[in-house]
Amino acid sequence: MIRRTLGLMLTMIAAAAAQNPFLGKWDITAANGWVYWLEVKDEGGRITGSFLNRGGSVTPLPEIAIQGDQLIFAPAHGQSGKVVHRAKVEGGKLMGVRTASDGGAVHWTGVRPPRWPANLNSSAKLKFSAPVELFDGKSIDATWNTQDPAKPSGWKVENGVMTNDPHANNLVSKQKFSDFKIRCEYKLEKDSNSGIYLRGRYELQVLDDFGKPAVPTGHMGIYSRVAPSINASKPIGEWQTMEATIVGNRVTVFLNGKKVHDNQAIDGITGGALDADEAAPGPIMLQGDHEKVFYRKVTVWPVAK
Repeated sequence: MIRRTLGLMLTMIAAAAAQNPFLGKWDITAANGWVYWLEVKDEGGRITGSFLNRGGSVTPLPEIAIQGDQLIFAPAHGQSGKVVHRAKVEGGKLMGVRTASDGGAVHWTGVRPPRWPANLNSSAKLKFSAPVELFDGKSIDATWNTQDPAKPSGWKVENGVMTNDPHANNLVSKQKFSDFKIRCEYKLEKDSNSGIYLRGRYELQVLDDFGKPAVPTGHMGIYSRVAPSINASKPIGEWQTMEATIVGNRVTVFLNGKKVHDNQAIDGITGGALDADEAAPGPIMLQGDHEKVFYRKVTVWPVAK
């Protein structure tokens, strides 16, 4: 019955997409390296959209319309004034251009995200390869690059712990991973804000929010997309442990021994993603560009093939 219902839903989605090729989700990469994420829906004959404007959160589009063979949408105004995106579907891709009221145009290309199998399970009994230690307690040079090589690292190792000066660079692991389990041990100061990016695309938020309600932007939230089931944070100054297992687009997450995501589907990239190529292996990224955070353990176990 479930398979029949799922098959009917997929058929209906395919039929709607055939009539309106803009509908659905798009992973977008711009010519200058910027990445976006877009979802277009038909809600009772009204076109709506959600957009990830490079950084920050996925938000509803205040303006979106289809005019002839063009999709036109505008996010909320930012530092560049009003920004308008115009796009057409060509060869199965969404070909667009971003123009801002302060001048300049950026061309971009959108592709469909991977078709993840419906029965993926990141909490099943998986077999893992040997652990990959991304921090040996002595140096970060062998295992990490910085996101912006033109800027100073801003990270140092003290007493077996790596820590950042506030608003430092982000650390990007030299090794890339596909499906894996990761375990990190870290502690926070007051108002600390960091993030652990799986494959460099999906941020699990790291945040000083002890005692607060669980929200999508809270500690171990899939940033702006899915709130943890409970707030399992410890107070500032205490060492905390997270463990996440990701298979395809499904993730199971524990924070301080409590399950906060159970085989949760990730709908798309999150703000600050390194790229939008969701099917490819990717690195671990640790945010250092916010406030101070301390990491003493970062270990990855790739899923054995």
